[in-house]
Amino acid sequence: MRNILRKEVRLSSSVLSFLFILFGLMFLIPGYPILCSAFFVSLGIFQSFQTAREANDIVFSALLPIAKKDVVKGKFLFVCLIEACALLLMTLAVILRMTVFSAAPVYRSNALMNANFFALAVALLIFGLFNLIFVGGFFKTAYRFARPFVIYIIAAFLIIFAAETLHHVPGLEILNAFGTDYLAIQLTLLAVSVILFLLMTVYSCKRACEDFERIDL
Repeated sequence: MRNILRKEVRLSSSVLSFLFILFGLMFLIPGYPILCSAFFVSLGIFQSFQTAREANDIVFSALLPIAKKDVVKGKFLFVCLIEACALLLMTLAVILRMTVFSAAPVYRSNALMNANFFALAVALLIFGLFNLIFVGGFFKTAYRFARPFVIYIIAAFLIIFAAETLHHVPGLEILNAFGTDYLAIQLTLLAVSVILFLLMTVYSCKRACEDFERIDL
């Protein structure tokens, strides 16, 4: 699988996928819907799928001396690699805002979602939806990706809207905790999100392998 991942990174990917990882640093921007950064990262990954399709990469990969399911796994590994890099930047930004910048007025007066572990949990949930809806949907045909991406966009922004709304609901202010307040609850929500991300990704990969096996390229 290492060689397949190397092929994805060096031959099949778009440079935008790597540049858009930097959108993870949007978690440092005050007064901005920071969860949009997760969408922009997935938009960068989408560019790699578009580039690969135009280069007929799927057919090329299927002709390699590997199992068809390994072609799918290679794509999922690449997607998860980009998501992990972006999540690392988001985590660094969250730690900075929870510690070094915890007393900064520009963050204290922020009306939108604060950068905390709950925000990371929602970002991870958005990545999981991308893997489930878009990547899994792409391999139903291994060619068409417009419809699954549009569905993903709708789902992602519904999640962003809900997350930005929930902390304004009386009793749910803890979701927008600043600094290390309610840290145990935040970490619990993050752990739940990690589990959901893994379940969505593993299920989508398994289903995509089955769909791709049935496709006559």
